[in-house]
Amino acid sequence: MVEAKRVKTAQVNLRIRPELKEAAEHAAKDDNRSLTSLVEKLLTDHLKDKGYLK
Repeated sequence: MVEAKRVKTAQVNLRIRPELKEAAEHAAKDDNRSLTSLVEKLLTDHLKDKGYLK
């Protein structure tokens, strides 16, 4: 039996306009993702493009 490794995560709280959240939730649903997963992907892509992450 293979045991999955637990990844430690950090929590980020932010405030955004309701219409931005609604649009992001719709985009996440269309991409078969959670809102958290979409935000993490977009932030990761941005940070890679800017050279902050490999």
